[in-house]
Amino acid sequence: MSARLADVIEVLEHAYPPALAEEWDSVGLVCGDPSELVESVTIAVDATSSVVAEVPDRGLLLAHHPLLLRGVDTVAASTAKGAILHRLIRSGSALFTAHTNADSANPGVSDALAEALGLIVEDVLSPVSDGTRLDKWVVFVPAADADAVRTALFKAGAGALGDYSHCSWTVSGTGQFLPHDGASPAVGTVGAVEYVAEERIEVIAPARVRAAVLGALRHAHPYEEPAFDVVALAALPSDVGIGRICALPVPETLRAFASRVNRGLPATSWGVRAAGDPDAVVSRVAVCGGAGDSLLDTVAGAGVQAYVTADLRHHPADEHLRTSDVALVDVAHWASEHPWCGQAGALLVKHFGDALDVRVSPVRTDPWNLEKDTSTT
Repeated sequence: MSARLADVIEVLEHAYPPALAEEWDSVGLVCGDPSELVESVTIAVDATSSVVAEVPDRGLLLAHHPLLLRGVDTVAASTAKGAILHRLIRSGSALFTAHTNADSANPGVSDALAEALGLIVEDVLSPVSDGTRLDKWVVFVPAADADAVRTALFKAGAGALGDYSHCSWTVSGTGQFLPHDGASPAVGTVGAVEYVAEERIEVIAPARVRAAVLGALRHAHPYEEPAFDVVALAALPSDVGIGRICALPVPETLRAFASRVNRGLPATSWGVRAAGDPDAVVSRVAVCGGAGDSLLDTVAGAGVQAYVTADLRHHPADEHLRTSDVALVDVAHWASEHPWCGQAGALLVKHFGDALDVRVSPVRTDPWNLEKDTSTT
């Protein structure tokens, strides 16, 4: 059983597009030869030495957290991270990371968290745009030359909307101008106000072809000084982004909801902590796998009664509770992201079937491993 590493990467990058990763992040192939075969995939939240020790020879380790997120100047085998890479390379194995791109993807980390808790996903908590930057061009041209200008704009890359091309909107009006000394007007004479039947043409174009569209406009337009506007359009939210807004199948108290979270996630020393009125009714919640206190302001206006995330710090949580009625449910970072491992595994099984041995690592990589014994003082 085996598959080409490049084919596995293609499936992973389609599901978790690298373009969705934050600028500071480090995602993708860390070590391995895309042209070679891999015989298995092991999935874990962290690429620790314990996890790597159980990766079979010629296997792929798919990790959520990057091994080399911070800048390094050595991967010598005598260093902790270097030893991991050397062990993988010596065994013909590879390491691939899907981090914030897996957080934002749909489905992604927070979708897996919601499923583990038995929640119904309704919306994205903090949507991101699809990354496409668009301009709207508004061009004023004599009616007789409108078709020629439109054609030039289309050839330069304007006028495409989804599966459609040659898209534009036109309205007729009257243009007015006064040529001064030194002008060489295509219409009218120097010193006299001219009125011209013109058309206002509007088209959309990717910002990356701005120079090409401008050149085509100037070349096709009959005027010495064509009149036009270029408006950069605001990025629109999409169905991808950080966190999810979810509904409970049946409303329940915060106390019961915290118990639901505790049952749905793997046990950790961190456990599950909640802040809020235990008897308050919860019907809609926000969830965010991983550290999520940067979204507390967003959560406050999301129309939810509770927020499940990890690594909530004292001061941000305290400030939130002073100004918002949204209860907080804090879980271990590893536990909140571990359900994604199953999601990624199901994705690979769907594409490769029996050709690949796909498994979720049983190693708990949560760094907290000791809890207070409450039976003694």
